[in-house]
Amino acid sequence: MKKPVYLTPEGYKRLQEELYHLKTTKRQEISADFEQALEEGDLRENAGYDEARRAMWQNEARIAQLEDLLSRAVIVEGNGSYDRVALGCQVELETESGERLSLAIVGSHEADIFSGKISDESPLGQALLGKKVGDVVEIRGKKGAQVYTILEIKPL
Repeated sequence: MKKPVYLTPEGYKRLQEELYHLKTTKRQEISADFEQALEEGDLRENAGYDEARRAMWQNEARIAQLEDLLSRAVIVEGNGSYDRVALGCQVELETESGERLSLAIVGSHEADIFSGKISDESPLGQALLGKKVGDVVEIRGKKGAQVYTILEIKPL
């Protein structure tokens, strides 16, 4: 049995939109590439045909992956009260040096550190889950310990 895939409503919508795009627009583009390659003649040494075939396989693989993810999706919208860190929450943190961080706790398929979204399965995500405002979290890593104080928990 496969694990559930935790997604925010926005993440679920984004995956649905990607799936729709791949099934409609992208398939049409690949079909047009096939037609053009067929017009060029001999398929044994036709780079355009080989590229269209590769694009089709990649597209169909991604469609299958998205369909699988969406079939196992569990939509998370925070914990309602926001008194403890949970999936679907925005957490304001402060480091020992006084630097402030704002991180969203999301499922692993939606994580993007560059957008401030960390996975609930990451070391920091795991350490934050269940904590409340004022709690101190320490993460030990290769560069030593990092200490964070939870300042605020709010909805995404």
